[in-house]
Amino acid sequence: MNHMKGFNPLSRTSAHRRAMSRNMVTSLLRYERVTTTKAKALEVRKAAEKFITRAKVDSVHNRRIVAKFIADEKVLNKLFTDIGPRMKERKGGYTRILKMGFRQGDAADVVILELVDYKLPENEDAVSAKADKKAESVKE
Repeated sequence: MNHMKGFNPLSRTSAHRRAMSRNMVTSLLRYERVTTTKAKALEVRKAAEKFITRAKVDSVHNRRIVAKFIADEKVLNKLFTDIGPRMKERKGGYTRILKMGFRQGDAADVVILELVDYKLPENEDAVSAKADKKAESVKE
């Protein structure tokens, strides 16, 4: 049987696929959440999970291996100083895929690829502004 032996070429050349994968993994690690198609998310997830596993042990060897793929120094440092230690207790499954629906133009499956411990940013100013507006509308 040939289960899980290959990969999805995504109708791209190898150079384009490699560049896209590098960019998407970097974006995922920088923002901890990206919106993309299901096929791309499934491919990017493989590389991202391997790098997070490497980042759990901060050594020169692991940094150099990951640095071959991730060119951005800030993202590399974030991976080894923030994301890796956060995932220390996890044995795998560092990302999740949430389905959003279908894209308008070509009906492609659109998903959100995010790290499992991702928290939505809470802007206290925005929350308090909404509460103030609601209180004003109630007074009127």
